[in-house]
Amino acid sequence: MSEALAIAVDPQFDGASSGTSARAEVRTAGLDQPWPSAKLQAFLDRAAVATPYLVIDVDTIERKYLEIVGALDGIDVHYALKANPHPDVVQRLAVRGSGFDAASLSEVDRCLEAGAPASRISFGSTIKKQADIAAAYERGVRVFAFDAEAELAKLAVAAPGASVFCRLLIETGGAEWPLSRKFGCDIATACELLLRARDLGLKPCGVSFHVGSQQTDVEQWDIGVAAAAEVFRSLAAEGIELDLMNLGGGFPARYRTPVPPLADYAAAIRRSVQRRLGFGAGRIRLVAEVGRALVAEAGVIDAEVVLIARKSIADERRWVYLDAGVLNGLIETVGESIKYPIQTARDGDPAMPVVLAGPTCDSFDVMYDRAGYALPESLQVGDRVRILSTGAYTYTYAAVEFNGFPPLQVVCI
Repeated sequence: MSEALAIAVDPQFDGASSGTSARAEVRTAGLDQPWPSAKLQAFLDRAAVATPYLVIDVDTIERKYLEIVGALDGIDVHYALKANPHPDVVQRLAVRGSGFDAASLSEVDRCLEAGAPASRISFGSTIKKQADIAAAYERGVRVFAFDAEAELAKLAVAAPGASVFCRLLIETGGAEWPLSRKFGCDIATACELLLRARDLGLKPCGVSFHVGSQQTDVEQWDIGVAAAAEVFRSLAAEGIELDLMNLGGGFPARYRTPVPPLADYAAAIRRSVQRRLGFGAGRIRLVAEVGRALVAEAGVIDAEVVLIARKSIADERRWVYLDAGVLNGLIETVGESIKYPIQTARDGDPAMPVVLAGPTCDSFDVMYDRAGYALPESLQVGDRVRILSTGAYTYTYAAVEFNGFPPLQVVCI
């Protein structure tokens, strides 16, 4: 275990949630796989599937899981289902011993159907119907998140004696898809609520925070760790020894620009925990909710060029319209936040700047206008375009038949 930071296992969770069964294979997992994988490329080259569709290489996800468990050695890996809840993906990770972060009762059921024991599932949403809490509790889930007094009241009734952790509201930079304001509460409120949890017969076990999705600054976790440390110390003074620090997600995937290796994130987090909590760090269980970094690179959207146009004779850029757009799979291009790599069969030909847009009759449906995309001048209507690293937040993060366009098809290989 790295840097002498011993991590205690919370008895509320199955020990396999840390991915220990996978660690023996990490060394041979291979960090230099082709991108997309050879398996994906072979499928795309021969597939007779109508576009647009998303193809997912589940073997790549398994390899990434092994790599992540190795890189985050000593930090329990929980898969955030919202990134890609396809049953084949969840089942493969359940077999590997992953823990799971579920944001709804449906996601809880998806984990259970895949064979994951309830002891490896935490209900991580802070906004839950009381009936859903009760149903998850009945199914065996015993760990729940909260960030408000009213949520605690629901938990006390529907999940008596459950372990609960409070989400902290923190402000960070460096994320390409920020996640703030909607979730969490400040430090003082968190301390009061955790004390209240004890009074309600619940088991306050720790805190969580989130530094934003696609976080490119490894030091941003220190902001959350510092806030968590304040809560830990305050609760210790009241006789409550918290032992769980949920680090949230944010670990990045490869898109158009390089990102730091996951080992750098793990090292920065361990340094921060050791510095902020000192000798008390050894009793704290660290959990990372990994989503994007695990599944993004395993997916490719195969799309077709529907139209190429200029807005004026003098326009130096062409508009390229695809049959996949913001509203049917590429919602994370909003604000040009996530910049997906794009391949065509004509790569290598002279390129020219383009605006990339989707097929719907909505001006919102423009993916890239300012991000500096260029595609081959020889690109033609009817050509196929491959949009890489689209295994996360695509097929479930979309409108359903807006303008009559069907949801994105999914093929797992």
